[in-house]
Amino acid sequence: MTTQQPHIIFIITDQQRYDTIAGLGFDFMETPHLDRLIREGTHFSQCHVAGASCVPARSSLFTGYYAHTTGILKNADKWRHTWVENLADAGYTCINVGKMHTWPLDTPAGFHQRYVVENKDRFLEGRFFFDDWDRSLAARGLVKQQRVQYRQMPDYRKKLGAFEWLLPADAQSDNFIADRACWWIETAPPTEPLFLQIGFPGPHPPYDPTPDYLQRYIDKKLPIEKVNEDDLKGQPPPFHALREHNVEIDHDSLVHQLNPTDADRHRQRAHYLANVTMIDDGIGKILNQLKTKGYLENTIVIFTSDHGDCMGDHGHSQKWTMYDQVTKVPMIVWAPGKVPAGKHIDALIQPMDVVPWLLKEANANLPEGIESESLEDAFSTQNWAGREAVYCEQGRDNILTDVEFMTMIRTKDWKLVHFLNAPYGQLFDLKQDPLENHNLWNSNDHQSIKQDMLNKMFNWRMQSQLKTQNVFQDYR
Repeated sequence: MTTQQPHIIFIITDQQRYDTIAGLGFDFMETPHLDRLIREGTHFSQCHVAGASCVPARSSLFTGYYAHTTGILKNADKWRHTWVENLADAGYTCINVGKMHTWPLDTPAGFHQRYVVENKDRFLEGRFFFDDWDRSLAARGLVKQQRVQYRQMPDYRKKLGAFEWLLPADAQSDNFIADRACWWIETAPPTEPLFLQIGFPGPHPPYDPTPDYLQRYIDKKLPIEKVNEDDLKGQPPPFHALREHNVEIDHDSLVHQLNPTDADRHRQRAHYLANVTMIDDGIGKILNQLKTKGYLENTIVIFTSDHGDCMGDHGHSQKWTMYDQVTKVPMIVWAPGKVPAGKHIDALIQPMDVVPWLLKEANANLPEGIESESLEDAFSTQNWAGREAVYCEQGRDNILTDVEFMTMIRTKDWKLVHFLNAPYGQLFDLKQDPLENHNLWNSNDHQSIKQDMLNKMFNWRMQSQLKTQNVFQDYR
């Protein structure tokens, strides 16, 4: 099966940190299939998301615009249009299996078919939306594991969202996604060209690997950073409120702890990493099925995640902050003959920067005023410069309650986090303090750096406004 337009397989996990893949230098991991994509493709080691929670990050990636341009600042903000529509217009058959997190959840978004699977444990948004996974479980007479059941456990509040999947292994959400994708590839008539987006719900909490995968990590020595007291003292008031909120409310079956034991943190991390290895094996199954059906002969495979997870680092649960544990994600591009094998690029990029190159390869039109900066030259240029800075945004939501609007600007050496209409913020010297433990916002010795970063951020917003002034002109 060959075609001038390449098939595109776009795999995105939910809440996967950068330090979770052996091939990226983390040898405590077991990820042979992602390691293969790294060996045979190109990976970017400084890819930073544009949103600090699912929908702002995903909508930026799948539109090519920043959150302030789309107006999608938090989860459940309406999101219906994507550049998948451009691929459909260019002749692609567009299929989604798994999580996209559009709103409404079943919005077509350019896909011809969607097999929607959303959060494992939904309470805030779409609680009674029954997705493809829900319906499959119900047809088998199974009741999904979620907080309704977990709350009955006497040690629920100490679990930190870590539970074993005790139903049949193929009913676990990430195994279900891999099997559903393989079923579609095997069963559907061959289509040219194909765009297949596969969205794994994991390793987002609840962290619920099957017992056999958990056993591979539960006794393994895992690198877990201690929480630094200077770090906690230097955090702005909204982050202290966020920590308390996550102790009081069990988001995603996860009750945060302000002072968890080392054993509790190790157990949580083991569950999370085991879930990543489950997903890696699912990706291996999908790649094998694609090969069997002839789809890998002219194909681009993209692998990334929507954001990371603090996992207790900096004293925080999940996302909603701007630490590298949240903003930095894997970005792997596998396309034999189109991108170099085994190339490592450490220039700053945003996930949406893959879009212009991808659409060009697909002979599809670019969205007007797109804010992505193409990666095309990265594949052929030594010491490619990439972006001077990357940006991340987040609005107030039901979890990050004490913020109007938060913006991060990150260069190679510095990171600044700005809170709208507030006197506080964060400033980190990433050369001297790569773990982001020492907030220099109020340091007299760093006021000129702070002002320079603020100026860069304000100038970026003005340039963005000018570039995208006509994007929504038909809706005025």
